[in-house]
Order: sequence, then C-alpha cells, then structure tokens
Amino acid sequence: MTNTSTTTTTTSGPLLDAVRRGVRTVDLGRPMFLGMPQSPNHATYRMALTRRHGDMVRADGGSAAAEMLVTGCHVGTHIDALSHVSHCGMLHGEVDAAEAQMGGAFSEHGAETIEPMVRPGVLLDVPAALGVDRLDDGYEITTDDLDATVAAQGSSIDAGDVVLIRSGWGQRWDEGDAYVGRDSGVPGVSEAGAHWLADKQCHAVGADTIAFECLKPGAGHALLPAHRVLLVENGIYIIETLDLEGLAATGVHEFVFVLSPLKIVGGTGSPVRPVAVLEP
Repeated sequence: MTNTSTTTTTTSGPLLDAVRRGVRTVDLGRPMFLGMPQSPNHATYRMALTRRHGDMVRADGGSAAAEMLVTGCHVGTHIDALSHVSHCGMLHGEVDAAEAQMGGAFSEHGAETIEPMVRPGVLLDVPAALGVDRLDDGYEITTDDLDATVAAQGSSIDAGDVVLIRSGWGQRWDEGDAYVGRDSGVPGVSEAGAHWLADKQCHAVGADTIAFECLKPGAGHALLPAHRVLLVENGIYIIETLDLEGLAATGVHEFVFVLSPLKIVGGTGSPVRPVAVLEP
C-alpha cells in the first residue's frame, strides 16, 4: 500500500501580503468607441461585429459573437514606442530610421520592445498647484510650474519613475473635437518642460491630452519638440490621452503605476489601459 499526502504551500512575501490585504486601483485609460476624440494624424478607430449571435448555433443551443477592430496604434489611451518619432532621419540611439522601417515594420525600437511597467508613479497636478480647475487653452506648462507643483505636493521624482502630468484638459473628453483642440490649442509642456523631465531620468511620462505637447491655437501638430526631446534624444516613453481626473480626485500623488503594451512587432505604439495602484 502506498500512502500519499498533499501539502499546500502558500506563497508569501511583502508584495503578495500587501496585495492580499487589499489595494485600490484607479483606471487611467479612456474607453474606445466609434467617434471618440483622436488625433487627425492617425487611422480612425472602427469596430464591427463579424459574427452575431444566431449566425451559427451549436447543437446545444450555444452561440458566439465576435468583432473586428481597425485602428491606429496612437488612438485612445496609448504609449509611443521609440520608433514613433525621428529627427533628421535618426531614431533614438542614432538608429537610421529609413533602414529600421524597411519591410513595413520597424526592426528596432518596435512596440514589442517596451517592457511591461510596474514602477513608482508620480502625478503632477499642475492646475491644483496653480489654484485653478483647468489650464487655459494652449497654456505652456513652464519649468517654474513644474517646480511649483512638486513643491506644493511635497513630491519627489526619482530616476526610473513614471511621471503623469495633469492639465485638467481631460475634463473636455466628452466634448469631442474640443478635446482635440484644433482651433483652441491644448495645454502642455513644450521643449523646456520636456528637458526638465528628461533631467529627472523618468522611464516614461504621460498626460491627459491628445498629445504630450503644448499645442498653440490653430497650430495643430505642426511641431512636436517634446516628442523629439523625450523619445529621440532621451529614450523616454510617452503615454497620451490618459484619464487623470479620478486619480486627482483621490488626492494621492504617488502610487504604483502598472502598464503593459501589446507586443505589436515593429509597431510605433500600442493601445494601453494603465492602472494606478493605491493603498486601501
């Protein structure tokens, strides 16, 4: 006779113990739907049911529905890969953009190279620090504004952190084209602010706007200096179209930031659904 026994092993550790005690999560991603605000530079989001319930019914009465998505990778809440922007023909690290994109997909700096992020996150709530509800159309967030926000919050930014900048512009998401700001402009950091962030050695940065830039009224996306500084010169990822209103409402400025891009081989970006993890 053979005696058998089963031993149950419980994995433990500070991280798992903290999760078991409970955490709060704040969804930082925007919903994706037909007609949502998006940059005119990218393919329009489309979704269609390719199979509906009742098209095929199994012998037991079961049925399934499925859809097809057609979308650009820079639509909705998304992350820019380092292949997204070049300057004078070069990608980050002096990679020749023309050579890297041969064959219709990037051989270097593709979206599949962006590692999943579980990192310290810092929210810089600029309007709150300046005593306003939302920054004005086309407002440039200066380095003085960033310094004042860090001081007002008592926050610190360390190398490798993910820094999210709230302008309050996310309040206009439901206004459609007004959120895109073609005529009005959009608040954000420009070249000086991007250098400020690069000096902090951030791993990634994000904003609640359609582009991580200060877009002046009527100028559209004619010039994107922050993208050049961050992506090309410093290899810092950019996350755009974030929903930061719920996070700002908690009053929490430092948290665990979680994001995992799709492994789109040779892609210039990926849709994402980032999460801020807070203590209960």
